[in-house]
Amino acid sequence: MPESKAASNQSRTDQGGEQVVELPLAELHPFKNHPFKVKDDDAMMETADSIRQYGVLVPAIARPSPEGGYELIAGHRRHRACELAEKETMPVIVRDLDDDAATIIMVDSNLQRESLLPSERAFAYKMKLEAIKHQGARHDLTSRQVGEKSQTSIQAVAEQAGESQRQVQRYIRLTELIPPLLDMVDERKIAFNPAYELSFLTKEEQSQLVETMDYEQATPSLSQAQRMKKLSQEGKLTEDTMLAIMSEEKKGDLDKVTFTSDTLRKYFPKSYTPKRMEETIIKLLEQWQRKRQQQHER
Repeated sequence: MPESKAASNQSRTDQGGEQVVELPLAELHPFKNHPFKVKDDDAMMETADSIRQYGVLVPAIARPSPEGGYELIAGHRRHRACELAEKETMPVIVRDLDDDAATIIMVDSNLQRESLLPSERAFAYKMKLEAIKHQGARHDLTSRQVGEKSQTSIQAVAEQAGESQRQVQRYIRLTELIPPLLDMVDERKIAFNPAYELSFLTKEEQSQLVETMDYEQATPSLSQAQRMKKLSQEGKLTEDTMLAIMSEEKKGDLDKVTFTSDTLRKYFPKSYTPKRMEETIIKLLEQWQRKRQQQHER
């Protein structure tokens, strides 16, 4: 590596024998198209507090950037936590990596997290699959061999992620959703299976669906999503048919009574948990039912 600020900064060797250098936070830039969201949530605040007390225990990984500074490969959350902890530098392992190798490390270092959003997993699988396929591509392969290579790449992503190949492909399919719909999947307003079916709608149809859902104040069930997909593939999904499907009453809605916490909260002490509120409501209903029975028996 050419002479750089990294060489002049304080360095040490980690347990794996790699050199760890302290780099200014300002010189570390996010990975291009980084699919994982870095939020200032409670977990981030805990990480920042830990860094204030103990420092960064696991070095980040970065590579030299042609535009100057370094591109972060692993350690985006640690980088943000260092900013919140008002640190000026953080420990980093600098490696010379090509785009494909860097992408695979970036994805693998984040897939271990438990609380990944569907959109994060979807774009991560897609990026890793493309990197693996590109690594193994050979110009002299026949079309049949290319198909086999693609299948092998999917298998590698699936095995390393502990998923089935079909599930990886279903996640990747979510990247075809427009951002408003994908946000609803992350927010659990649309379930995974209906979201997969909706990804086959055209972008124009998806935009129309967002407007229709807003108008109807409803999200599609799996059955509704499947019917819209079928109509879309037949070229028959119009605004009217979409509205007709979305205006149907779902069986679950017919069997369900829902109260918001704001509606109920004014009737209970602040110390009551949702579970205790539910138990109290059931007891009151039982008393009401007994009273009605007694009145009926008179």
